[in-house]
Amino acid sequence: MRYVAPTRAAIDPIVFTHAPLSHWNEYAPWLEGLQWPSIDELNARWLQHAGERFIAQTREVLEDGLHYEERIATQALIATRQANWHDLFNAMVWLRYPALKRALNQQQVMEIARVGRRERSRPQCAQTHFDEAGVIVLVRDQRLLELWDRHDWYGLFWRHRTAWLDGSIAVEVFGHALLEHALTPGKLLVGKALAVWVEDSADRSTAVARCADAIGQARLLRDPLELRPLPLSGIPGWDPANEEEAFHREAPCYQPLREGRRYPAPLPLAVSHLQ
Repeated sequence: MRYVAPTRAAIDPIVFTHAPLSHWNEYAPWLEGLQWPSIDELNARWLQHAGERFIAQTREVLEDGLHYEERIATQALIATRQANWHDLFNAMVWLRYPALKRALNQQQVMEIARVGRRERSRPQCAQTHFDEAGVIVLVRDQRLLELWDRHDWYGLFWRHRTAWLDGSIAVEVFGHALLEHALTPGKLLVGKALAVWVEDSADRSTAVARCADAIGQARLLRDPLELRPLPLSGIPGWDPANEEEAFHREAPCYQPLREGRRYPAPLPLAVSHLQ
């Protein structure tokens, strides 16, 4: 069933106090205010050197004959529906993670040129899944990766609960559809994750840059099976229900590993690799 976001007036303000929406406080007036931000307000938040601009998605814009991704690549224009949660979150992600968005756009346009506008290749599917529901996960503990590989959710989220608080494993949310779904209290969120193995003091911005580089060079997101499911609602602070052990034994977002399913090794990341 297609998700329908609540109206702005109907949203329970409590959702903005829980992750992932609480991690986007720099845009709190856009999220919590009574009025929708205008296209001009969105564009005012770009860094000075950014070339892209948001443009209101009108019939005239859509009649230019270009695919959404082609319009971004050739004209640097991001068609954006006004008074629309999905597109507002997409704009916010563009503003926070422009390098990732550009890398995805580059690869999408290359695939459109290769297979045409009516077909969708496996790389395109992988890229779209990540664009909509993607998370980047920094892992510093091999035991946690092994639990994740086995879909041992009880072990990953309950027995090793402190790992999510001490930095042994950390999540950066990228997918704008995930943010939209978080508007509904109690909705269980599952991200499609790229895992990054961290052996030193590399921070989240370094991991994001590394992923953007690998995507742009067509070394990541060539197939949807590269993406690992991660039940975000199990992370401490993301859903009040996960404070109880029972949640981690019966939550419907905790799916077992499919027979024969194997995940690729995490993307290696070390500060020394980037110097």
